[in-house]
Amino acid sequence: MLKEFRDFLIKGNVVDMAVGFIFGAAFATLIKSLVTNVIMPPIGLLLGRVDFSQLFISLDGNSYATLADLEKAGAPAIKLGLFVNDTISFVILGFVMFMFIKSYNKLKKEDVVVSKTKVCSECAMEIPVAAKKCGHCGNTAV
Repeated sequence: MLKEFRDFLIKGNVVDMAVGFIFGAAFATLIKSLVTNVIMPPIGLLLGRVDFSQLFISLDGNSYATLADLEKAGAPAIKLGLFVNDTISFVILGFVMFMFIKSYNKLKKEDVVVSKTKVCSECAMEIPVAAKKCGHCGNTAV
């Protein structure tokens, strides 16, 4: 049983899956950085110098200047800006993964099964594709 378990772990599928998880986590971090540091600042500038990461609704009734002040006070809040950033990150990541899988499927070669036999129209027996005459019934119109 230990040998089977070792073989299972060593096989490419488990290793490929582990590499995929690591690569996926790194890629998600990159997309999050892209949204936070590249995409959202110009959008915020166009909307009147809005910093989306600082958009929140305090639930304790007090007013806080920044998200850091709110978190320092330990107050509950709905963090709308962070949610918007995470939503945009998710959509971009989903689109990139969709394009990756679509490209992968195009590159993946499908096994084409080429039949080496055909069926005689007279006796319905299988004969080689190159045959000019059925060896079972003698039919020449194969």
